Amino acid sequence: MAFLELDDIDWNLGRLNGRGKSGPRSGLPLPTEVGKAIAVYLRRGRPASASRRVFLRMKAPICGFDGVCGIGSIVRHSLKRAGIKAATQGAHQFRHGLATEMLRQGASLNEIGQVLGHRHPQTTSIYTKVDINALRTLALPWPGGAR
Repeated sequence: MAFLELDDIDWNLGRLNGRGKSGPRSGLPLPTEVGKAIAVYLRRGRPASASRRVFLRMKAPICGFDGVCGIGSIVRHSLKRAGIKAATQGAHQFRHGLATEMLRQGASLNEIGQVLGHRHPQTTSIYTKVDINALRTLALPWPGGAR
């Protein structure tokens, strides 16, 4: 949501109408906690600017990000500052984490794909990781006992 604009937030309906790589996307729910965090950022953390973008650069020139690389840079620096050693250091790890958690909570690949903005289920399957422990709970006992 690097390119999220103020008009993309429907505060009354609690929806985000973001744009993905493939163009406009249907509205996504805006959880109350996220809405509150965005409101606090807009009131207290966002630099003064005439830009309609929600998220702005903190250093001059104060404007919206040129591309998604700026978000990746913020993630890398934040992980480093926090002392977190992650296998991947970019913003895509949040997509992977979200897809994995949604799958763990019982969401279908179709639902996950809608949230991630994918057109094809094959693309979504890349982001989901198999949860071996969850699969073990689904396994049937071996006929004749354990081997």
